[in-house]
Amino acid sequence: MPELPEVETVVRALNASLPGKTVSAVCSMGKLRLPFDAGDLTRRLAGRKILGVRRRAKYILVDFPGQLALLAHLGMTGRFRLETTGTPGQKHDRVAFLFEDGSELRYSDARRFGFIKLACLPRPGGFPGDLERLGPEPLERSFTGDVLLASAAGRKAPVKTFIMDQKIVVGVGNIYASEALYGAGINPARPAGLLSPAEWRRLAAEIKGVLRRAIRKGGSTIRSYQTVAGTEGGFQRSLRVYGKTGGECPRCGGRIESTRLGGRSTFFCPGCQV
Repeated sequence: MPELPEVETVVRALNASLPGKTVSAVCSMGKLRLPFDAGDLTRRLAGRKILGVRRRAKYILVDFPGQLALLAHLGMTGRFRLETTGTPGQKHDRVAFLFEDGSELRYSDARRFGFIKLACLPRPGGFPGDLERLGPEPLERSFTGDVLLASAAGRKAPVKTFIMDQKIVVGVGNIYASEALYGAGINPARPAGLLSPAEWRRLAAEIKGVLRRAIRKGGSTIRSYQTVAGTEGGFQRSLRVYGKTGGECPRCGGRIESTRLGGRSTFFCPGCQV
């Protein structure tokens, strides 16, 4: 499933191309997980110009005048791509947004776990209610180890499960949680409430660093993720523990092990993650 770096990569690509384009029509090309009314979207968006594209957690928002936004989630296999009108479609195309300049934004989704819907915003630049209630963004300056420490007080959940809770901090999915805990030298099974202030500061810094490095590489392609341009991400070639069961730890030379926490595969080095 695309995580924060993959979604941020998509948002940056869309934000470089979509602002200023005017919608002429919306076409349904296949079923989505949530009901999708292309006719209603055409009526509400035709003639409106895109103001910008932004991200909240793993959600994509395409802003329009009138405090309207398309809210999209890529699910497991969702992908946006820009095409010229008349370009042949692909097997799993679900939606096409046609623009007055002759270009199109197409959304494909093989497994149909993603969605696109129109949302009314409480204010320009705001977020729908469900997104307002999510945890802090890990790349903002206000996200610190002290914030995590305060949230973790008395918590018995494993630290890896804790930092993947979207009410605690958004966008830290399975890949990047494993990598950040490795970088911080913290065993993923330790109870969150028992980490020291210094450990939380170290982990917050690692979360920021891992996510930023992944964004610079265009995200990670483990299975099906592709950028808007149709290329793979590159960060999977820099992974240190994720998916490396039995491999050599690049820090201490020990063997990488795997376990399951919160129903998710977890990778770590028992020798240097304590």
